[in-house]
Amino acid sequence: MHYSFTEKKRIRKSFAKRANVHNVPFLLATQLESYHDFLQEDKIPSQRKNEGLQSAFTSIFPIVSHNGFARLEFLSYVLGDPPFNIKECQQRGLTYASPLRAKVRLVILDKESPTKPVVKEMKEQEVYMGELPLMTSTGSFVINGTERVIVSQLHRSPGVFFEHDRGKTHSSGKLLFSARIIPYRGSWLDYEFDPKDILFFRVDRRRKMPVTILLKAIGMTPEQILENFFVFDDFTLHADGAEMKFVAERLRGEVARFDITDKAGKVLVAKDKRINSKHVRDVEAAGIKQISVPEDYLLGRILAKNIVDADTGEVIASANDELTDDLLARLREGKISHIQTLYTNDLDQGGYISQTLRMDDTNDQMAAKVAIYRMMRPGEPPTEDSVEALFNGLFYNPDRYDLSAVGRMKFNRRIGRDSLTGDMTLSNEDVLAVIKILVELRNGRGEVDDIDHLGNRRVRCVGELAENQFRAGLVRVERAVKERLGQAEADNLMPHDLINSKPISAAIREFFGSSQLSQFMDQTNPLSEITHKRRVSALGPGGLTRERAGFEVRDVHPTHYGRVCPIETPEGPNIGLINSLALYARLNEYGFLETPYRKVEGSKVTDQIDYLSAIEEGRYIIAQANATIDKAGMLSDELVSAREAGETILVSPERVQYMDVAPGQVVSVAASLIPFLEHDDANRALMGANMQRQAVPCLRPEKALVGTGIERTVAVDSGTTVQALRGGIVDYIDAGRVVIRVNDDEAQAGEVGVDIYNLIKYTRSNQNTNINQRPIVQVGDRVAKHDVIADGASTDLGELALGQNMLVAFMPWNGYNFEDSILISEKVVADDRYTSIHIEELSVVARDTKLGAEEITRDISNLAENQLARLDESGIVYIGAEVTAGDTLVGKVTPKGETQLTPEEKLLRAIFGEKASDVKDTSLRVPSGMVGTVIDVQVFTREGIPRDKRAQQIIDDELQRYRLDLNDQLRIVEGDAFQRLEKMLVGKVVNGGPKKIAKGTKITAEYLADLDKYHWFDIRPSDDTSANALEAIKESIAEKRHQFDLAFEEKRKKLTQGDELPPGVQKMVKVYLAVKRRLQPGDKMAGRHGNKGVVSRILPIEDMPHMADGTPADVVLNPLGVPSRMNVGQVLEVHLGWAAKGLGLRIGEMLNTQVQIAELRKFLAAIYNESGKTEDLDSFSDAEILELASNLKNGVPFATPVFDGADEGETRRMLDLAYPDHIAKQLGMTASKNQVTMYDGRTGEAFERTVTVGYMHYLKLHHLVDDKMHARSTGPYSLVTQQPLGGKAQFGGQRFGEMEVWALEAYGASYVLQEMLTVKSDDVNGRTKVYENLVKGDHVIDAGMPESFNVLVKEIRSLGIDIDLERD
Repeated sequence: MHYSFTEKKRIRKSFAKRANVHNVPFLLATQLESYHDFLQEDKIPSQRKNEGLQSAFTSIFPIVSHNGFARLEFLSYVLGDPPFNIKECQQRGLTYASPLRAKVRLVILDKESPTKPVVKEMKEQEVYMGELPLMTSTGSFVINGTERVIVSQLHRSPGVFFEHDRGKTHSSGKLLFSARIIPYRGSWLDYEFDPKDILFFRVDRRRKMPVTILLKAIGMTPEQILENFFVFDDFTLHADGAEMKFVAERLRGEVARFDITDKAGKVLVAKDKRINSKHVRDVEAAGIKQISVPEDYLLGRILAKNIVDADTGEVIASANDELTDDLLARLREGKISHIQTLYTNDLDQGGYISQTLRMDDTNDQMAAKVAIYRMMRPGEPPTEDSVEALFNGLFYNPDRYDLSAVGRMKFNRRIGRDSLTGDMTLSNEDVLAVIKILVELRNGRGEVDDIDHLGNRRVRCVGELAENQFRAGLVRVERAVKERLGQAEADNLMPHDLINSKPISAAIREFFGSSQLSQFMDQTNPLSEITHKRRVSALGPGGLTRERAGFEVRDVHPTHYGRVCPIETPEGPNIGLINSLALYARLNEYGFLETPYRKVEGSKVTDQIDYLSAIEEGRYIIAQANATIDKAGMLSDELVSAREAGETILVSPERVQYMDVAPGQVVSVAASLIPFLEHDDANRALMGANMQRQAVPCLRPEKALVGTGIERTVAVDSGTTVQALRGGIVDYIDAGRVVIRVNDDEAQAGEVGVDIYNLIKYTRSNQNTNINQRPIVQVGDRVAKHDVIADGASTDLGELALGQNMLVAFMPWNGYNFEDSILISEKVVADDRYTSIHIEELSVVARDTKLGAEEITRDISNLAENQLARLDESGIVYIGAEVTAGDTLVGKVTPKGETQLTPEEKLLRAIFGEKASDVKDTSLRVPSGMVGTVIDVQVFTREGIPRDKRAQQIIDDELQRYRLDLNDQLRIVEGDAFQRLEKMLVGKVVNGGPKKIAKGTKITAEYLADLDKYHWFDIRPSDDTSANALEAIKESIAEKRHQFDLAFEEKRKKLTQGDELPPGVQKMVKVYLAVKRRLQPGDKMAGRHGNKGVVSRILPIEDMPHMADGTPADVVLNPLGVPSRMNVGQVLEVHLGWAAKGLGLRIGEMLNTQVQIAELRKFLAAIYNESGKTEDLDSFSDAEILELASNLKNGVPFATPVFDGADEGETRRMLDLAYPDHIAKQLGMTASKNQVTMYDGRTGEAFERTVTVGYMHYLKLHHLVDDKMHARSTGPYSLVTQQPLGGKAQFGGQRFGEMEVWALEAYGASYVLQEMLTVKSDDVNGRTKVYENLVKGDHVIDAGMPESFNVLVKEIRSLGIDIDLERD
């Protein structure tokens, strides 16, 4: 078994009972692959598939001019290098994007050429087509300096869908069937029955029309229409009555309207008897081919064909006419002996199309097309050309109608065709086939579709969404190009004169910047990042809206199994509309979700893994992952629980065709991180999954004692940790950098084998949390490719660590944990267990105003000395300053208009001649309620504006740091190269070299040590291989040095050029504050099982309940929070965590007493290898075992995978192992070791009952009381009502609303009420007067008229009612 370098340090004991047959796929694959396929950056133009950008270009080009003599052809596109890297884009507020250039060819044809077209001239050119945002390696985009995510959209797949209204439309409850053809792009075509069984069609939800108009428009005659939808009865007319061709099937179930007799006159079926199967057999046995029918049997039947007089050619009767006595008489007159009528019945052969045809008053194909034209363009006069153009453009023009490969596949599959490919437009056969199926449905044959089935909903990923936007931009360009192509020849234009890239840039910018699916990335912790990227939303353009989405769309569907998580979805109006991909789900080529299954053949479970989509899955019988398998890999139970077409059934093993790959494949990443999920109620599990995403990264992350085993995958795939790109030995580490000397076999020949990893230090995330990476390797460690070498935010030794392990006691404590309140020990705060660092970005801009330019300066009047001391000569705070609310960070003055001076000011001006009052102080100050340390300052200056000293200093420091970094890299690279050289040269025979070394001498290490290292290259080895290698390394070092010089110049150029700033902005300063947030009452905390609460009190450690040995609890939770919430998983987690901690303490004790290593190995084997997944501890060296043991001192981490976790027996075994009887007795544990006697810290007395105690992984959520606490003294007022504003952001007041007024009225507190409604609110004069009175020491309130009353009066007057206040 292979362990990575970090895994060896701390192995998580897994209780999984089933071996892992399929690894969790890379969690960001959907996003990265989708955008990669869109760009196809790494492929040469000739090898690009027709998808993404390539498809968008080829669908629009070539563009042909209106006269047809000029065309613009697309050849290929190329993406340039982005001008700034990701970090620079974030700092400068830019978009991380590549310039897109397309190579196009302008072809001009000779107008004079009499016969075939002759090319007159061709011009090729690369044309700039705008900038395309690039995806970062972690699946996000940097747009205007902020990280954003494009969420995938789950929308209705193109194709054809049949449904009914569930009897909701008509009062009788009759089912009205309908069909809808949805293209990927173009007009929707709907068919629907009305309550009278007439079939209508509508285009794009416009006015409905009889469907036969559409059939006539596609060239069908009424006869052809009837022939396609009905079978016919044949009649031979006689002078009295007629004979009908006997078809047995059509008579069964009918009531005989006359006696049916055989040739001998014997009655086989008597009149008014219902014809059954025996009657049919009798008639067939009698050999009857024709049945005589009376005249009235014909009446009311519908003719199937036009009847034409053979002699005159006159049409006696038309198809779809009803037979009447008159018509029969005319037929006999015309000597018509043979007629065909439609066969209909009330049961399964309705005459719907016939009835519809009767309603339709159009006569021919043109009239039908005109009717459609009038419906689409009411009021416009139809001409033959415009009518044809509109009709063909609706469904037959590839430019305006695109069914897409998915739509065609779904369409053909639903219609029942064998081929899944075809044209991307509709054909006449398609239109007809859909109507046929709809009529069959109305006749009671066939099934309607379930629109919530995941086979009918597909996922549109980033690449596809971006392609649609790009195509929309190109379409706008196409129009403009068409106009100008006509002038191309006359004006001798080049391709770049024709193409204006602005529409494309605007479309792309709008999509990435403000689309509903482009969202500000949730970056609170690595899990929230990864979940955001795996989200699928049914909202967005072309999707649903919250208001219209009903219950069915939001509900969990059987096809969600293994594709979409049934648990993780937001609470609130978006519930069920925003979902998360399941752990193993992926997208197939058509965009449908697939999930993996193991193939089962003849009861034997194979290791073959097939991905099935929702449609394919319905055809198979699939067993659960927990089905019992014997050693031979056979399903051993008599009956196996399985799923077939969404239903759970019990089947015999030999019928099973597939089996789930893992028990946890049903749920998403966040839900799979909840241990004992199977014991939690789904509603609470939903909260647990959602709240893990809100956990704030702690200062010192701590791994969960009880996990699920997927923590490492999440941490690594999220990109928050640093992985080694190649294996090697750690050469150097410091807080900001790890240097690895690459293994010889992984380094390419002649290349300098050093990898340098620069770590992210104290960087602000989108949610203001702190991203900081720490190395977890030491110099000399040997690491392999993909090993974790540095931890990021919320990770501990390469595992996700969202919270801290707390010793939890479930017991009430003086009402402080009433209603989910949480009581916490002071020790937790003192140890900084939940302390988190938040980084706030504060910025100020100096603009050019009408009155003059604003200035960033230190020279500000009336600024206190202690405030000035923090600013440097440019007026900007220095790094490291500790600031509190109201402190000045950046001094700024704004010119203000000349105002009328008071006499005092005039006097002062006359005496001091000062002009200081011409400017007002608009400095950047620390907002209220914030205390922190300045950790970084950035100054951006517009091109052409001189830089101040601070800006120059920042650039110089950055360049100096960069130069040092490059020098270090060069030193390491050279050191590595010379080391390799020494290995290669020692012992080699030379032809000559420095220090007059004789030919044929062998090189020694001493000789090399005496030489200057750069002179080693002058040595001339006798063998060519060494000589070539020497030359290669020399060139490699020179090349590296050249690269570093170029990189430095590039960096200097970037730093010294002016910054792009918004219009009118001269200078911008950003100040970054690090704010330390300790845990305090009012902070929201939660476990992973939806057990959330608010800290009510932080209790001194001596008052906390403690155990017999004096160990106090860290957290006291209310036991009543468990039974009604039904999230028992938290109790099981506590027991297992208790065992984990106990085992760690025992290992710590063994290390302290320095037991024999064999005994330590034996104890570890008892933990790891007695049950669940076994670990290969024998492969560990003694040193590795000791390192493992020392990392387990704080608790042995357990993994209890979702639906395959620890059972009661295993938990008890671990508790017994952790707490032998003598230890259990000291701690006051019960016999079953799952509860403890606790003592009151204040009195020392034991509590009456034993208490459940153990370790729970507890999180601090991003709802911190510091962000919510707010108090106002005097602040801004609303302009109209003159009442204080509301909300913390506006520094507003607390609203004293209706209900509060009622409360004061109820108390009869009239003066308090008067004060509230006047001077404390919107009595402008009154509040000024109160202040004056208070200053004078006269505590009297003179309440006046509230301003809002005046507003009310004005509003009433605006209605034309004169209202006046009468004064007594």
